[in-house]
Amino acid sequence: MNAEANGPVDELGAFDDSTGDLHVIIESPKGCRNKYTYEPNRRLFVLTGILPLGASFPFDFGFIPGTVGGDGDPLDVLVLMEEPAFVGVLVPSRLIGVIKAEQTEKGVTERNDRLIAVATASRTHSAIQTLSDLDQSVVDEIEHFFVSYDAVKGKNFKPLGRYGRGKARAIVDAACICPSIVSG
Repeated sequence: MNAEANGPVDELGAFDDSTGDLHVIIESPKGCRNKYTYEPNRRLFVLTGILPLGASFPFDFGFIPGTVGGDGDPLDVLVLMEEPAFVGVLVPSRLIGVIKAEQTEKGVTERNDRLIAVATASRTHSAIQTLSDLDQSVVDEIEHFFVSYDAVKGKNFKPLGRYGRGKARAIVDAACICPSIVSG
């Protein structure tokens, strides 16, 4: 990712200064087989892959603008809400946890954590405040999705642990390249 601001998405920080909500830009909607990636230099979302038959994103998948993770890309986040969003939409969210992970490709291992959040507007998931509030079978399935998603691409996704919102927030704060964030 190019750290220079190129458009509205690139000018967003990780958090809304007035509400403290996490900014999440959706790349691939829930139930979709297509993997889209935001390309800041082009200011476009580009189709970068298609999941195999029978596989689809279990929840909306996107990134946190104004951050850079261990893999050099913005932090990844899965957002729980009732209906799928669409590519490029900003979904105000609250962090509930993280699956810390390493990803290995062609002998190179990098951290590539998967943050998990709930859309602030969600009614169904409004009581979920931390990862332990989710049914653990849902967390197991999310983890399995990322293991199989990477395996199809020739990568090894190795979960290192599951943590609540405090660790998730620390990961976001450490990855922020934006000048202004709201601490929480």
